[in-house]
Amino acid sequence: MLYMIYSTDIENSLEFRKAARPAHLARLEELDSQGRLLTAGPLPAIDSDTPAEAGFTGSLVVAEFDSLEDAREWAAADPYVSGGVYENSLVKPFKKVYGK
Repeated sequence: MLYMIYSTDIENSLEFRKAARPAHLARLEELDSQGRLLTAGPLPAIDSDTPAEAGFTGSLVVAEFDSLEDAREWAAADPYVSGGVYENSLVKPFKKVYGK
């Protein structure tokens, strides 16, 4: 089943994001290579694809997991959690209705 992981950043998270980004992306690439990643990306703090120093306010991941508990465990092990980027994460089942 698909699950969405909506995570919000602490204020001024950009430097923490930069430090933890390689490990964070490696986990997403692993999901993608397994065919389990529907979409993922950051939430810019301003109305721009390239927010520069404005940074980001969070992230969204939609991926396939065996259970809600598995999705929660995966989210809790994110390098952005241990790296102090995320303030919190919300994990919920997701039903895809539209889109490719």
